[in-house]
Amino acid sequence: MISLGCAKNLVDAEIMLGSLIQDGIEITNDAESADVVIVNTCSFIDSAQEESVDAILESNQVREANNRGQGLIVSGCLSQRFREELPKLIPEVDVFMGIDQVEQIPQKVREALEHRRAKLVEAEETGETDKAELLGSLAELEAERSDEAEGEPPQLSTPLIDIHARPDYIPDYETPRFRLTPEHFAYLKIAEGCNHPCSFCIIPRMRGSHRSRRLDDIVNETKQLVAEGVKELNLISQDSTYYGMDLRPNHRPSISSPEKFLAANEDLPADIPTLCSLLRALNDIPGDFWIRLLYTHPAHWTDELIQTIAECPKVARYVDMPLQHIHGAMLERMRRETSQEYIVDLIRRIRKGIPGIALRTTFIVGFPGETEDYFETLLDFIRETRFERLGVFAYSREDGTRAGAMESQLDDEVKEERRRRAMEAQLEVARTISESCVGRTIRVLVEGEASAEELQGAEVASWEHGMIRADESDADLELEGDYLVARGEADAPDIDGRVYIRGDLPIGEFAEVRIVGHTDYDLIAEPV
Repeated sequence: MISLGCAKNLVDAEIMLGSLIQDGIEITNDAESADVVIVNTCSFIDSAQEESVDAILESNQVREANNRGQGLIVSGCLSQRFREELPKLIPEVDVFMGIDQVEQIPQKVREALEHRRAKLVEAEETGETDKAELLGSLAELEAERSDEAEGEPPQLSTPLIDIHARPDYIPDYETPRFRLTPEHFAYLKIAEGCNHPCSFCIIPRMRGSHRSRRLDDIVNETKQLVAEGVKELNLISQDSTYYGMDLRPNHRPSISSPEKFLAANEDLPADIPTLCSLLRALNDIPGDFWIRLLYTHPAHWTDELIQTIAECPKVARYVDMPLQHIHGAMLERMRRETSQEYIVDLIRRIRKGIPGIALRTTFIVGFPGETEDYFETLLDFIRETRFERLGVFAYSREDGTRAGAMESQLDDEVKEERRRRAMEAQLEVARTISESCVGRTIRVLVEGEASAEELQGAEVASWEHGMIRADESDADLELEGDYLVARGEADAPDIDGRVYIRGDLPIGEFAEVRIVGHTDYDLIAEPV
């Protein structure tokens, strides 16, 4: 299994592996000897899409060189996005499957093997797919395609296809799952899909409309994870703040704006769960663990949510809330359903209502129509607001989105230059925040022994969260000896900073440490 992209995609991969193991199929880490290779793809932005194409083509090359009878399956967002075109563009693949089919993976494995055997018998020579031509074709097709178009039924020699145009799958407590995260933390998917109209985003077309899991189902899974020793639950979905709203009677998805959301929230029947009732239910579960809230939308925050987080000690003082921009013209073009005044007031209310909260956000720079004045407004906002955690994207033009068809597209050089300037502004903020932590005692979750690469300040990037450190960041960090690496409440897995500890502490457990130093984004500590 090669799984790419976000944590939500990782959970899909874990479900596939769990379903395979339950069916008696053995998982191997050796791709060359495997009977079948699965590439679980991402198609969020161009660079993620290219990584997925690389993984597919490289898997085929490994197969041709070492194990020609091996089946090749492509799942995830790339196959969901180009469900009609990919089978013709990458005939080397045996099976393309969508998001709705993750629990059917044992059947797909058998179909892939059968298809591969038949193809070898036919001795069909299709040639090797050219990467550059493939990426160019995907861009052209996305601009021209119609959602209603139906492809021709595949023949035996072409890849098998099982992909629903509009996914509606959501896992539940009974779904088999083999976790790929360390034992001490897990991702907990509370919903799937998205109803937001953001002009830059293709996710609703790939993942379908928002659909929430039942509250009791999530509680049951949480109890199981805590019993297994999980110390940190990371709640994920496309929009966690919309949780439960689709379960109300006569649900209509068009409540993206703060005003419509508040009105709908006030009219909810008492038996309909919300993110607030979910957080309180999880907080009541016995055990010592963190609940980390990821992927919240600014338009869907309420005073009740602020109060709930403040009153639930197990909910980490950390909020992930992508804002994307701050200038009103950009927010309108992005169709973010918020204004600058609303965002400034929301941040004030969150920080006042939840003392010690760490705010993480992301911004998109170089969006079509972004002037230098608009960008300077964003820079001023970054400096004034002083986000504890912040990532920046250079806008990626995605065909098939409203933004992709907009005029006033900016050059890549301008976009990258603005991303660099935004991160430089945040770097100054991050240094002062890190410096202010020296002398404090904080609670951390110990991850493991720090590698030499980590001690040298390895670059960190995420498709969904943007760059959080530049190449030259932490270049002067020279820690010698044995260190542990840990995370505090302000640091989500894989996307935020780290705490390096000189000393001996149990791995996978909470510990109290004293901060004795810092780098740009990371802290240095010793056990209390």
